[in-house]
Amino acid sequence: MDIVIRAAVAFLFILLVTRAIGRRELSGLEPFDLIMLVVLGDLIQQGVTQSDYSITGALVVVATMGALTVGMAWISYRFRRVRPVLEGDPIVLIENGRPIERNMKRERLTLHELEAEARLQQVASLDEIRWAVLETNGRISIIPRENGGGGGEATETQAA
Repeated sequence: MDIVIRAAVAFLFILLVTRAIGRRELSGLEPFDLIMLVVLGDLIQQGVTQSDYSITGALVVVATMGALTVGMAWISYRFRRVRPVLEGDPIVLIENGRPIERNMKRERLTLHELEAEARLQQVASLDEIRWAVLETNGRISIIPRENGGGGGEATETQAA
């Protein structure tokens, strides 16, 4: 039972850390970030199992983490009010061609990064954007302004 409690504490700590880091940083992992995640996983494993190298200990930890992941998804699905806490809300970054500085600052995004993302989505200027939204998965969706007969539909790419 001790290993289950340690696994649950580690799970909640990981959830807290990933929410604190922010979706933008987690959406575009660099090689160093990936290595750090592997190292973090190893450190958490050592803390959870207290050097218990048994197959049973490993299975209990994996089962606990899996059950907690499914449980969090079910809670998020079932209880709409906790969804923003567990998953976050989409954040509008640009509205009618004007960047929303407060939201960009909160998400640690620069104007140059938004311009680069717009170019990746075939939008030449921020003036051509009706909405740019940082989605809960870290991607930036851009909805272009309607110029004549086109546009309107959102395109989504991986935030860099």
